[in-house]
Amino acid sequence: MNIYLIGYRCSGKTETGKLIAGILNRQFIDTDLKIVEEEGMTISEIVDKKGWDIFREKETYALKEVCAHDNQIVATGGGIVLNRENIVNMKINGTIIWLKATFATVKNRMLLDSKTKDFRPSLTSKELDEEIKETLLLRKPYYEKAMDFSIDTDNLDIDDVCKAVITNLKF
Repeated sequence: MNIYLIGYRCSGKTETGKLIAGILNRQFIDTDLKIVEEEGMTISEIVDKKGWDIFREKETYALKEVCAHDNQIVATGGGIVLNRENIVNMKINGTIIWLKATFATVKNRMLLDSKTKDFRPSLTSKELDEEIKETLLLRKPYYEKAMDFSIDTDNLDIDDVCKAVITNLKF
């Protein structure tokens, strides 16, 4: 069984995934990093040169490769739930956990993250506040439909998020 972490940008998927992988002695995979390594470009460069549609195709392909293996902790890109095929593939061999974060938390974390420019290209042509609010609202039903359970990360540090995830897993 794989454990898939879904959620919006800066919800803690990568850091939580790394820590859980260490605790459970499992391999950690970040689908965005997998794409970056395979393409030899940052996500921003991929989107700038090839567009979001091509990036989403690469995301689906990367997820299929990941789903072919077992006992992994997988941090997914924030938009992976927009493709129903991705949700189906994750549900077939794993548990999907939505790491939730509010607008204020996401914005604060994005502003503090030095990797935001390369790994979080603009999703819309709107200002940051409007983009975060709009995208969170748009994706909420996708995350809700995909998840097996959720963890609210707003007031938790990374250790507490990991504890909450592990406590809620049913092995």
